[in-house]
Parts: sequence; structure tokens; C-alpha cells
Amino acid sequence: MDISDLAARIAAGERRALARGITLVESTRADQRTQATAVLAALPRGRQALRIGLSGTPGVGKSTFIEAFGMMLVRAGLRVAVLAVDPSSARSGGSILGDKTRMEMLSREPNAFIRPSPSQTHLGGVARRTREAVALCEGAGFDVVLIETVGVGQSETVVAQMADLFLLLLAPAGGDELQGVKRGIMEMADMILINKADGDLKPAATRTCADYAGALRLLRKRPQDPEGFPKAMMVSALQEDGIEAAWADMQELAGWRRDAGFFDGTRADQARYWFEQDVRAALLAQLDEAGARAEMAELGAAVAQGTLDPSDAAARMLDHLAGAKGGE
Repeated sequence: MDISDLAARIAAGERRALARGITLVESTRADQRTQATAVLAALPRGRQALRIGLSGTPGVGKSTFIEAFGMMLVRAGLRVAVLAVDPSSARSGGSILGDKTRMEMLSREPNAFIRPSPSQTHLGGVARRTREAVALCEGAGFDVVLIETVGVGQSETVVAQMADLFLLLLAPAGGDELQGVKRGIMEMADMILINKADGDLKPAATRTCADYAGALRLLRKRPQDPEGFPKAMMVSALQEDGIEAAWADMQELAGWRRDAGFFDGTRADQARYWFEQDVRAALLAQLDEAGARAEMAELGAAVAQGTLDPSDAAARMLDHLAGAKGGE
């Protein structure tokens, strides 16, 4: 494979080349991982898209919102990339990858790119290599990158470590309003959007928005937030109502963070976080090596039989890994 040619085509904005690049970064093969690293290194530096993470429970209308939001951005002359993460089966490992079919209009836009990816049971609502896919989209010259998470609940906060803005989509009359004062995903959200604020659901959406606005006031104000943020507001993806106002608020927040010096600092912290995650992943990968699997099986059997304490077995396993590394 000609790495420089692929990188040049990605930098020129070729969607087919970008798709091929993302396939490379998602691969687990050692040779393709090396090629992916080379492609990322060959991309032009300095291109910076606005990265927007989007989370919410299944059925809240994430795909409908992304299509309406993406179409609005495209009509405004922006290039939009959507990275949609689908849940993978813990049994088969398969994913439906149906998000692209639910964004029929946006998928036909020449200035939009939609890439569904399997989570591969990776926790946190995003796939392991989503961060690298975001970097490829930035290198391809996209202005906005939307990262749609699996949508599984309050632990889905890893996307905040790769996004400039984190949006939480909620449905009106979703149940216990005290969910709003819980920590976790609520503390990460920059904006809470109450979707489906139309028709018979509009009164419920108004109440839900007021409840969450009150809950946000109970949370400690973050230094990276200007006055009025984080905020809750109502939108209707179906009727495309409130989306332009939400985009204006997103631009205001991102602009304030840039001017205040938080934007680049946050990205630096995120880069450090992913460096540490890659080191941890590499250490865990050592457990998949043949010698380590055999030692794990032997120690696991001893623990199951009660002849060895789990903590002692873990210490022996670490000693084995250190010895194997030192003997290389």
C-alpha cells in the first residue's frame, strides 16, 4: 500500500480514501496498525474540526437529530462527518451498523460523510479507535465531526475525552426527574437537549427542560463554562425546530473556550488521556500471548480449586509477565 498516496487522497477530501483509512485504524492486525499510524503521521497538521460528542438513551432520536443538524450545517456551507458507534453483541461480536440507513438525506450529501463502526464491546459508548477516526476526518478537512455513542446510559462518558462539546439528548417525560441531579454523564454534558418537543409532547418537554435546567444549577460551575452553561434547551429534530438556536449556543461556548484558553488545554489533556489508555491496552494485550494464556489458565485453575488466593495468583501472573518481558 502506498501510504503517502492514501494520506494525500484523504487530505484532498476523498471520501473513499477516508473510509479506507478508517478501516485501517480499526484493524487489529499488526501490519495494518503500523500502516494506520503511518497514514495519521502523514496527514497535514493544523486542521481542526469542531468535535461534538452526542449521547442519549436508545429511542431518544439521536439519528433523527443528527440528520436534521447535519443537513442544517451542510446548508450553511460546512462539511460534516458523522462517526456512529453501534453496539456489538457480546456473544457473536456482530453489529447491525444501521445508522447510515436512518440518515438517508444526509448520506446523499457530497459534503457529508457517515461512518458506522462496531463498538466491539468496548466500554464507554465509543469504539476503541474512534479517536483516530476523528483525527482522519480532521485531516480530510471536515469542519464538524459528530460522534454518536452507543447510547447505554450514565456511564457513557468516554466520548467527552475526544470531543470539544458534549451533548446529552433526552426525551420528554422520561421518568424520574431526579435523574438530573445524578453525577456521571450529567456532569460531563455541556448542553442537554430535550428532543421531541413537538405535538402532544411539547408540554411534557417544557416541564422536563425546566427540571433539568434546575438540576444543572445544583451542579458546581466548571471553570471552562461561561455564564449560562451548561444549559438545557428544547429541540424537535422531526420539525427541525430549535436546532439553529442550539448550534448558535454551541458556537458561543466553543468560541468562549477558545478565547479563554481552555480549548487547546482540553485537547492536550485528552491526548494525554489516550496515551495512557493505549499503554494500558498494550499491557492487556500481553495477556493474549500464548505463554501468558497458558499461565493464566494454570493459575486460574488453582484459584478455582481453592489452592491459591486470587491476590497471590495475580502477583504471580505479573511476575510471569515481567520475566517474559525481561527475557526478550
